Amino acid sequence: MIKKLSLISLFTLLPASYYYAQTTVFAYLKDADGKPVEQANVDLKGAGNDAKADKIGYFQFKDLMPGHYQIMVTKPNFETKIFEFDVTSDEKRKDLGVITLYSALNGADQGLAIIEDSGESDGGGAQQTATVGLLQSSQDVFSRIASFDLGPYWFRPRGIDSRTGENMINGVSMAAADNGDVDFSTWGGLNEITRYPEIAANHAPSEYAFGGTTGVFYKNTKASEYRKGSQLTYSLTNRNYTNRLSYRFSSGMNKNGWAFTGMIARRWAQEGIQDGTAYDAYSGYVGIEKKFSDSHTMTLNAIGSKYARSSSSPSTQEVYDFRGVHYNSYWGWQNGDKRNERVKRGFQPMIQLQDFWKINKNSQLWTSVSYQFGKEYSSRLDWYRANNPSPTYYRNLPSYWLNYKDPSPEQAANIGITRDWWTNDDQSHTQINWDNLYNANRNVEYNALLGGRRAAYYLVDDVKDDKVWNVSTHYTYNFTDTSRFILNLSYQNYRSEQYREVNDLLGADFALNMDPFASNTTAGSVWGKFNTRESDTDVAKREGDKIGYSYIFRRQEFKINPAFKFSTGKFDVFISGLFGYTTNSREGLFQHYLYESSYGKGADQNFWNAGVKGQVTYKINGRNFLVYNGAYFSQSPFLNDIYFNTRVSGVTTPGIKNVVVDANDLSYVISTPIVKLRLTGYLVNTQNETSVQRYFAQGVKLTNLTESGDQAPVQDGAFITQVLAGANKRNMGIELGAQVKVTPTLTASGLLSLGQYTYTNNPTVYFASDAVGTFRELDGNGNIVSRSYTNMGEATLKNYRQGGTPQEAYTLGLRYSSPKYWWVGATWNYFGHSFLDPSPVTRTARFYTNPNTPGVPYDQVTDEELARVLTPTKLPSAFFFNVNAGKSWMIGKYYVLLSASVNNILNNRNYITGGFEQTRNVNYIDYANDYDSGNMVFAPKYWYNQGRSYFVNLQFRF
Repeated sequence: MIKKLSLISLFTLLPASYYYAQTTVFAYLKDADGKPVEQANVDLKGAGNDAKADKIGYFQFKDLMPGHYQIMVTKPNFETKIFEFDVTSDEKRKDLGVITLYSALNGADQGLAIIEDSGESDGGGAQQTATVGLLQSSQDVFSRIASFDLGPYWFRPRGIDSRTGENMINGVSMAAADNGDVDFSTWGGLNEITRYPEIAANHAPSEYAFGGTTGVFYKNTKASEYRKGSQLTYSLTNRNYTNRLSYRFSSGMNKNGWAFTGMIARRWAQEGIQDGTAYDAYSGYVGIEKKFSDSHTMTLNAIGSKYARSSSSPSTQEVYDFRGVHYNSYWGWQNGDKRNERVKRGFQPMIQLQDFWKINKNSQLWTSVSYQFGKEYSSRLDWYRANNPSPTYYRNLPSYWLNYKDPSPEQAANIGITRDWWTNDDQSHTQINWDNLYNANRNVEYNALLGGRRAAYYLVDDVKDDKVWNVSTHYTYNFTDTSRFILNLSYQNYRSEQYREVNDLLGADFALNMDPFASNTTAGSVWGKFNTRESDTDVAKREGDKIGYSYIFRRQEFKINPAFKFSTGKFDVFISGLFGYTTNSREGLFQHYLYESSYGKGADQNFWNAGVKGQVTYKINGRNFLVYNGAYFSQSPFLNDIYFNTRVSGVTTPGIKNVVVDANDLSYVISTPIVKLRLTGYLVNTQNETSVQRYFAQGVKLTNLTESGDQAPVQDGAFITQVLAGANKRNMGIELGAQVKVTPTLTASGLLSLGQYTYTNNPTVYFASDAVGTFRELDGNGNIVSRSYTNMGEATLKNYRQGGTPQEAYTLGLRYSSPKYWWVGATWNYFGHSFLDPSPVTRTARFYTNPNTPGVPYDQVTDEELARVLTPTKLPSAFFFNVNAGKSWMIGKYYVLLSASVNNILNNRNYITGGFEQTRNVNYIDYANDYDSGNMVFAPKYWYNQGRSYFVNLQFRF
């Protein structure tokens, strides 16, 4: 009877066994030299088993059911690899091809999987589905070289603003809604947690988000994906900090389905490479993962960094000639210690819950909920009706006094006095004199009404108090082995209260919440008050009180990103779409005495977004590819661009529009064990960009209409908000990255980047003046209109070069990798064709028009003369040598890694990394006199490369 039942069971189950055909999946592991990697651990996520590569690098998993899988490859001395694949019911054997493992000793290799066809043919197998992954899941050779060798020198690929990219952690965008920047200090120091993101370079489409033009960087921090065990790391450097100590522990997934990863890190420096820059940051991460079944897991992540770091100042060439490139005007001595006025402090942790659900063999859904909160403080000195305390204030420099044609005896004496300060480094004058600031406050007359002495000088904090909710989903459905549908949905709710508060009164009793430049501050009047809703006694602010401005930003953003990937014949195609909507508002909490719109919630500002991206890969054969990427999309303006003068006004930028991007590139890619190469030509057109600057201007020569219609001059010298609206840009060029195995142990690499980044139109410049508030002007029909800004006209920027990055770069490098796990490498890097962004207002007609004869230029002005004084500021070219080396050991079960790098080994200090043209003299006569003086007072300000730097890293795994 039992035998009969067994036979019946056998024949009953045979059809089901056939239907659910079990598959063997296999691959070969090789290093960057094409040699087999043996004894590597290969973990099949969610299956509870693993494999180990044999002597030829071969591994396999047997009897896999149809579905979606993820494997993780680990081995000491090599970077961890994580990638995904699908098994279908009609496959008996699935060949994943060759998986290349990069050495962990080389920081240029980002540790992401590159899957290659095991043969020369362009036929089926893994190559059909892996080609898109080749470019989507890894940094290509150009990007690796650029990030490792050129990144420290402020090289920006293609010259594109990083605000157009997408940096994501656990499905959530990290870009700030007010300015689009990513604040990496939020998770700084947690390198071992946030490394190895999946990358879609430049404007290529991504599986996780639509992105922009500077790529999508996506990182999941799943607790089970980190190497099991502990890792202790110590780093020594002379950059922003001098010491870094970190510890990470990962439990791996236990039998009960739990995994835990935790990390703590500290970075600190009493003084960094720049004078007077202290650094102290504590970072932490906790990740908990629960596996409910083979198809369902959930993670809880908490990540944050509490930091305090000092800033360094830009300076004119005059100052650097006196004091060198490490000079920093932001600090001074106080009680024997260096005190910096510009210190950024913050703690804005994130808590994230993420659910991973494999719905069936063809589809899966990832859902993320995230909350970020906390405050960021940025300190600076402020003063009320007192002299500017900065040691580089123009009256404290010899150039100012040298410009007097017939100096008085006192003025002539000041030439020698100020020169002695700077040549002899009299730090009571070349640095902030904190004792003088305290003494000035002690000498202020006691105010009986306000109960103390008013601060002439005081320290304030600009505060951002953020609360950000994010919800996102990532859904995929595999129609076949070679076609996949992807849908990303996201929602963000951003609320940020931004205000200034009193940090330190420097011995005084209170600071006045009033405008020191106001022409009338009579007691009992609202004139001059930053908040007219306060009483006369409430204007006295103590430490911790709000002062100057206070408002709330709100933004809600919805995004829908459908995408489709498929392969057919020799083509792989990836199409991605975008539909988005943002609603934005500002609510003022102070009623400024000049700006009616400063108080209360303004009308919502709404913007729709749409776009499409596409990638087509043509497989010439298994190792040669042609890749086209194209994108056309719109991007909502950020909050700081929408509102003209956010701190004191609810007025929106005139004609504000979505930024529109049209981007295309074409690449030829070679990927073999001997040669890796990418040659790309690109063209990126950007329209409707808006930029906002705030500075003190003199000589603006603004006028205003009285109520009777008469012209009246505006106070000469005031804080200005400048908006450049509707700027169009073109970024075009070629990129070449190559890596060649000269011998099995010697690798040569090279990079070439030639670009031309220009303005392609003449955008409009608008001004708001803190001395005016409301401008009365004639419109096109001759009627008087009142606005919180004035139209300065078009800025003649067409064909001017954009600033901010070299437009020409070259790299050549060699690296020797010993079979005994040590290596040494060196690179030569060259940068050229770098410019400062042109000052827009000095390129307007207002700059050269005589205010006494409206519409008529100054007598001296000709096209040739304007071209002479407004020549673009081109920065000097420079070259650098970098060296790096490392060695690792296996001591029983323990792994030790020692690596070191030295950048700019020749100590070249002539490279300017950035800067700006000063916009102090905003009329031709004053500007030309300063320009021709030979001692230009308001010359451009620069940041310099800081010379030789080093980084030594010791890592111990156990």
